[in-house]
Amino acid sequence: MSVNFVEKEDKEKKLNKEHIFLLEKMFSDEGIPFPPQENTKFTFIDLFAGIGGMRIAFQNLGGKCVFSSEIDKQAQKTYAINFGDVPDGDITKIDENKIPSHDILVGGFPCQAFSIAGKRGGFNDTRGTLFFDVARIIKAKQPKAFFLENVKGLTNHRGGKTLATILNVLRSDLGYIVPEPQIMNAKNFGVPQNRERIFIVGFRPDLGIKENDFSYPEPTDTTKTIRDIMEENPVSAKYYLSTTYLECLEKHKARNEAKGNGFGYEIKDKDGISNTIVAGGMGRERNLIIDKRLKDFTPVTHIKGEVNREGIRRMTPREWARLQGFPDKFKIEVADVSAYKQFGNSVAIPAIQATAKNLIEKIVKE
Repeated sequence: MSVNFVEKEDKEKKLNKEHIFLLEKMFSDEGIPFPPQENTKFTFIDLFAGIGGMRIAFQNLGGKCVFSSEIDKQAQKTYAINFGDVPDGDITKIDENKIPSHDILVGGFPCQAFSIAGKRGGFNDTRGTLFFDVARIIKAKQPKAFFLENVKGLTNHRGGKTLATILNVLRSDLGYIVPEPQIMNAKNFGVPQNRERIFIVGFRPDLGIKENDFSYPEPTDTTKTIRDIMEENPVSAKYYLSTTYLECLEKHKARNEAKGNGFGYEIKDKDGISNTIVAGGMGRERNLIIDKRLKDFTPVTHIKGEVNREGIRRMTPREWARLQGFPDKFKIEVADVSAYKQFGNSVAIPAIQATAKNLIEKIVKE
């Protein structure tokens, strides 16, 4: 495998000790699961990259990633091990002029409130937010297109003002053609997870692409269930809830129901789909399943009580990876607590890829 990208890293930025450790680890392993491809059709950059869900989607469609940025150190580790590329860190400290030219800017930026009270909601009103960094990079590099992803709540954040400001910056200040954003659900694209996210795409005006020229994809596969993503073999007892913890969850749910909000743990039907997986602990407790294949109930961690005999367990990190559409060759080499956070914060790859395919068809000629 070529190591040109490593030489490039050495030339373009100083690698700290952690970067060096990651690079050594990558080359000491059997190989990198998702290396840069040859004969690519377009280039892209991967902002707020997380563990690379969007990168996988765009590489699958023939893209070459020429720059990535991710601030979380544990996510950087997972990204590096899987792509052979250590992302740059804090995006607010990155000089946009030093980012390589690219065809598509890709990013799932966090949603933040903008100070737009009594203002026009333009470019300068986004200062202090991470969207501002997306906007300044688009302004400097002028990619042919962009693909942005965010939580569904962006649509009504601050009464819709936040989304309105974002669209105003993209359309008016930056001049891009931006079709009306759309809420897309992962469950419609081959993964059994109810995960709604807003997708925003845009095209540079000189390409001659009109808003109506682009259409978001129709559902491709709504048949998958939790049973399809379950581990093939019995899993460790550590994923099974203790009787004491299960009792606590039951009491917590009862208290919530008494208050009328009904929020609490859920045991999902294996022939159904999961709730949205999220980084917090309740993302696991709202997606419990019953798996009675466990035979040895000896605890492998320090627990109060004993392992429950009803077969109630959390999904494993690999099952969460599958809920997001990550191939099984994706390496998970961090502790479970970090893995749950990383997959909960990631994207549903098939939904991203289906939408990206429609975008790429508009800017890349075979």
